[in-house]
Amino acid sequence: MMMPDDMQIDDRYKGVPAGTAPFTLDRIADQGWNLLAGDLPLPAAVLRRSALDANSAWMRAFLSHTGLSLAPHGKTSMSPQLFHRQLADGAWGITAASVGHATTYRRFGINRVLMANQLLSRPDIAWVAGELSRDPDFDFYCLVDSLDGVALLVQGLRDAAPSRPLNVLLEVGQAGGRTGARNLLDAMAVAAAIAQAPDVLALAGIECYEGILPGPDDVTIEARIADLFALMTDTARAVEARGWFRPGPVLLSAGGSIYYDMAAAAMRAIGLMSPVQIVLRSGCYLTHDHGWAQRAWHRLVERSPYLAGLAPPPRPAIELWSYVQSRPDPGRAIVTLGKRDAGTDIDLPVPVAWHRIGGQGPQALGSDYRLTGMNDQHGYLSLPEDSPLRVGDMVCFGISHPCTTFDKWRLLSVVEDDYRVSGGILTFF
Repeated sequence: MMMPDDMQIDDRYKGVPAGTAPFTLDRIADQGWNLLAGDLPLPAAVLRRSALDANSAWMRAFLSHTGLSLAPHGKTSMSPQLFHRQLADGAWGITAASVGHATTYRRFGINRVLMANQLLSRPDIAWVAGELSRDPDFDFYCLVDSLDGVALLVQGLRDAAPSRPLNVLLEVGQAGGRTGARNLLDAMAVAAAIAQAPDVLALAGIECYEGILPGPDDVTIEARIADLFALMTDTARAVEARGWFRPGPVLLSAGGSIYYDMAAAAMRAIGLMSPVQIVLRSGCYLTHDHGWAQRAWHRLVERSPYLAGLAPPPRPAIELWSYVQSRPDPGRAIVTLGKRDAGTDIDLPVPVAWHRIGGQGPQALGSDYRLTGMNDQHGYLSLPEDSPLRVGDMVCFGISHPCTTFDKWRLLSVVEDDYRVSGGILTFF
């Protein structure tokens, strides 16, 4: 099995200097690059090692405090190196959104996959069935929320004839949300259908996703989340009372990257007679950000003040660096950062620092610096007319929502606090 560190890197990867001779990723530190010295072509995406370490430590403290497990959502980074780091930190497994994700995970040695989505197509069902038969150590879970979904699974699995049943989680949801049975009656009908196919299906637990319920304000949204967990509780207790769960611990799973404190508290309170395995799925904690995740953190601490005392708070690990390439108008600079380099689905990138090669190091930028728009390869930076920025200066941007920035980069350099390149991670979107 080849791991990313063994893969060959050359200047076909964005962020690698033109003309660089091929090298394996585990030799990237030997190149002697330092971002602040201008050794990397910009734009470049980097991960601060110290921030990764701090965020990893914070999540370990949270899990230790709550006694819960984590299956971080791999779609955030699609980086096997970060997956294995999370597993080394004690992650129970890795969450996937598709069979395509799961096949990548398997290629890089991930044995436990929670697919937080429906398994629908015959080829996908056949692949999962084949993996279940081929590898007795492969532990796979997927979601189901309807009678039609159960029927598709039963037919596909009976055709594929796996050597053991497929673990499924019954998903519950709420009106206006995403997937999931909307009431106890519908949820129990799905559970009954699963119980009628013990040759190919095993009801392993109950799942929900609370992260996108709509509402005009935090209080309304959080009340709706409480209602969702009430449905999860009722469903889990009713299914247990009928003896429909598979033998062993009942798996309860929820918790994206915004409300995992509420998810943790609600699932711990469900109170089944059976042993319970509670699995959160936060994926963005490891890199955090300068926008969406930062705002979510402040709200987390308002709801659950104990979080602030567990460890130093999460901090942004991912940065995008660009050059100023033009100062064509008063109060505006054009930078070498565009939509091909940074996600813009929630907020535009946030200018946080600037640096002049040969200078004293990065200097903070204030709120009077703001990115106002982006083209494919250009960014429009609003700044004071007396700003010291000039063509050739470097500008550091933070991002909002890591998922849609990671997918713009096949390689992200890992840097020390002095911006010396000490490693790298590959992504497989």
